[in-house]
Amino acid sequence: MSGNYFSALKNTTATRFWINNPTGAEIEAALAQGAVGCTTNPAYCSRLATEEPEYLRSLIDLAIDEEKDTEEAAIGVYKRAAKRIMDSFSGLWKESGGSAGFVTIQDDPRRDEDKERIVRESLANRSLGPNYMTKIPVIPGAMDAIDACVEADIPICATEIFALSQAERICQVYRDASRRSEKNPPIYITHISGIFDEYLGKYALRNAIQIDESVLRMAGLAIARREYELIVRMGIPTAHLMGGGARGTYHFTGLVGGQAHVTINWSTAQEIMDSGTLPESAIGMVTPSRVIDELREKFPDFRRAYDEGALPEKDFAGFGPVQLFRNMFLKGWYLLLAEVSSRKAARAS
Repeated sequence: MSGNYFSALKNTTATRFWINNPTGAEIEAALAQGAVGCTTNPAYCSRLATEEPEYLRSLIDLAIDEEKDTEEAAIGVYKRAAKRIMDSFSGLWKESGGSAGFVTIQDDPRRDEDKERIVRESLANRSLGPNYMTKIPVIPGAMDAIDACVEADIPICATEIFALSQAERICQVYRDASRRSEKNPPIYITHISGIFDEYLGKYALRNAIQIDESVLRMAGLAIARREYELIVRMGIPTAHLMGGGARGTYHFTGLVGGQAHVTINWSTAQEIMDSGTLPESAIGMVTPSRVIDELREKFPDFRRAYDEGALPEKDFAGFGPVQLFRNMFLKGWYLLLAEVSSRKAARAS
């Protein structure tokens, strides 16, 4: 039954599969399994350094031939890597009339709160292809770039969302910008379930909190389902829940059944296919009250994420799960900078 899951998903549900940070072979495999889009992040090229080192070196060579500055060259490398995916998904974009086949690009994570830079890069990246989608963190500063992106009719992936308050705020920002500009590009409200569970697990270890793994793995999905209900309730036709940051197959299968999109690594997609299961609706599952009570009691940050209005906007960027996720991007970005510097030195010797 391997390989049947995603075709059944497409034929029997409104849920859709995206691929995250793929290699060249994974791009083709994901498209064959019905992937409708692709997400990338600032750690993408650090993965290519391990999985496709010769390909990455070729991109670095092209970039440093055009740009002597190491940081600008690194940006060029990332854009070239993303362009390969965009070209592969361009056929789907055309066939769908521009409703699928998007590929996201996120800016240098050190500039996460720089509105002007995010707007400038988002406008410039449109030249890479019509299926470009800007990826913007839901934190102060970055959110201010939404107005300009909506006005320019640029598709948006709103990312680094871990709390209901973040999802609600970005929906408000988008709705207001859409009404002012009379533009309504698609926006994907991306909840990072797996990283949230990982963050709580680390917190539990540091603080010697006893909690069953089966309880812990319900935390991120419980919040994601609340966000899905919020998006449906707000009635923005072009807004969709996107699940991200999966750390297990359940972070995908737990959102099946709704008009939700979920992005996963190819390894997770392979696990799902190899499981021999078929899609079952889970988006409407109610997390047991005893689980919510235990999570609320033991984790202050679960309360801040799960409860409506519990995380003030000024605290979005400093929220623990956001910082954990951002640090992963920073690590990946610094690895890319190191690869560019090393290649420049090797060519100069």
